[in-house]
Parts: sequence; structure tokens; C-alpha cells
Amino acid sequence: MGNLFLTPNKIIIGKDALQISKLHIKDFGSKALIVTDDMMVRLGNLDRVVDVLKFTGIEYTVYSKVNSEPTDIMVKEGKHIYDQNDCNFLIALGGGSPIDTMKAIGVMITNEGEISDYLGKVIEKDLPKMIAIPTTAGTGSEATQFTIISDVKRDIKMLLSGPGLIPNLAIVDPIFTMTAPPSVTAATGIDALTHAIESFTSRKSQPMSDSFAISAVKRIFENLKIAYIEGSNEEARKEMSIASLEAGIAFNNSSVTIVHGMSRPIGALFHVPHGLSNAMLLESCLEFAKEGCRDKLAYLAKIIGTENLNEEDSANSFVNEVTKLCKDLNIMTLKEFGVNKYEFLENLDKMAEDALESGSPYNTVRIPTKDDIINIYKSLWK
Repeated sequence: MGNLFLTPNKIIIGKDALQISKLHIKDFGSKALIVTDDMMVRLGNLDRVVDVLKFTGIEYTVYSKVNSEPTDIMVKEGKHIYDQNDCNFLIALGGGSPIDTMKAIGVMITNEGEISDYLGKVIEKDLPKMIAIPTTAGTGSEATQFTIISDVKRDIKMLLSGPGLIPNLAIVDPIFTMTAPPSVTAATGIDALTHAIESFTSRKSQPMSDSFAISAVKRIFENLKIAYIEGSNEEARKEMSIASLEAGIAFNNSSVTIVHGMSRPIGALFHVPHGLSNAMLLESCLEFAKEGCRDKLAYLAKIIGTENLNEEDSANSFVNEVTKLCKDLNIMTLKEFGVNKYEFLENLDKMAEDALESGSPYNTVRIPTKDDIINIYKSLWK
């Protein structure tokens, strides 16, 4: 059976990608809404984008209030600013949050109702043209047909999807990732690693997505620790930007699995950043999933140079290396992050149901039951 394989229309990647984009941005429209956060304004990253727009004669308006993971309220505010200022295309500058917010604003520009009306539905209408400029090496949102938005009233993270959510242009310039602090570098890097591993071990994996996933895993193991320790190491930052994009393309075409399904409820209820909650879950989820994908985990052990004499030992070796990497990056536990254990355990039932409802755990070769998921959540407190 054939496979559909989706990527952004255009990707400009590497040093000076933003400058090269001048040749392409001019065709997108006459006035952009730039969706970003206050940190991008303070760091001067917004100025870099504005200079390019001025050079090409494009007007712009800025919505810079995406200072946390995206919510339905931000989407509403952003759409209002877009309409009030007669914008006709969108640019996102930032990590996954501004990019996801931009996509959801795009959905509401061409669709009726509220963003929460589209939970579980495929977005079919065309969106305004979108440009994504990632400033972290992690989410891969610049290459995906997904957006995750929190419904504030219901305390859930909504996964929305549709090919129209893939940005028309991804500008992946490692200069923007140089300003990411170590903790963000670590969490977003493990997010990218999770995308790559889950894509490769998903029931929906396919040869093309596997190629991108395998390459991403190799790059991340070779470069993430360097980028974490030496934030100004341009080569490591470049390689991590490529790895994040590769992992994004991979899971865009083969889906994520149990880690992401379980990660979203932790983020929704306890406001743990998405990459960090993935990292907290990764070891326990891999231990559970291993039984269904030993061959693939063993292959990844070979890719990173820790292959053993037999498949089982190789698979265990890979999981151990992932665990060691998380420790080396000082990934926080739930307790260290400040989550209340009693409150967490009280919410196990809701979290497990929300995790399964997202659909992602069903892409795991070893499909988890609700009890399996509850037990994995409990293991985070050992």
C-alpha cells in the first residue's frame, strides 16, 4: 500500500536562512501578523525578522503575548488583531508555542466558531499562507500538520490536525537557537528525540519517515549534550536544528505514540512544558513499549554505537542510553518541577482517559490499556 508523505512547500535551512528568505517572503502577501512572545522581542530576534520585512516592503503587526503554552484565549486574541489590522498572511517566530498558536489563528481565520469546536476533526479548509521561524530545536512544528492548544475551561490539551496546518515556508536558521538557555535546549532536544523514536516505532511508520527519524536520532545523540554545555557552539546548534526538522517531518508522516499521549494531560493539568513532560515520561514509556518494538530499538542502538550481541540486550542498551542522556541534561522530575504528588495521583483517572482519547497511545505497537497508563504515571514518583 502506498503512503502519503507531507512536508512544507519550501524549507530554507542553515546559516543565513533568514536573509535568503527575502527572495521568497515577498510573494506571501502585503501585511503579516507576526505571532511571537515577549522574550523574542527582548532578545532582538523580532528585529531581525522585521528588517527582512522592511527590506521586502511588507507591512506587519505584532502579537507577542504567547508567553506560555498556547491557549484558546491566545488564539482568539491573535485572530482579532489579524482582522483589525487587515493582515493577509501569518509569520510565527519562536518555539512550538508561537508556531502552534499561528496555526490555530489560521484555522479560525477561514473557519467558523471557536477553536475548541475542531477537537478531533480534520481541518479541511485552506488557511492563510504561513511562515514558521523556529527558535528552539525541538518541537518540529514548522514541518507538521498538527497544533496543540489548551482549552482553558476544560483543562485539556486539544490536538488539531490537517494538511493545511503545515506552514508554506519553514525558515530554519540556527542563529535563532543560540539564545536558548540550557534548560530549554535540553527539554526541546529531548522533545525532538521523542518525536524521532516514536515515529520510528509507531504502527504507522513508513520507509520515508524512518529515514528522517533514524537520521534525527543519530544527530541528537552526537550534538545535544554539546549544545547543552556549550550554548554558543554553532555547529552543534545547526545539527540540532536539522535534527528537530527531521524529527518533525518523521512524526508528521507516521504519528507519535504513547509518550505524547501521556504527556499532554500532564501539561494541561500541571502546566509542565511539553518537551519537559515528554522527557519525564520517556524512560518509563520506552520500558513499556519495548516489548513490541525490540527490533527497532536494537537498530537505534546500532545507529548510536551501543549495539550488543543480541536484540534484547541492544534494545535495553538503547533505553539505557536515553535514560543516561536525560540524566546528563538534568531533566527535572515531577517532584523537582513542583508538582503536588497527592494532586497528581488524584487525577490519574482523568489523565489516563484524556491520554487514550488523544489517540496517540494506539499507535504504539504494544497498545496500552488504561491500567497500563495509570501504572506508568505512578512510576514517575518512584
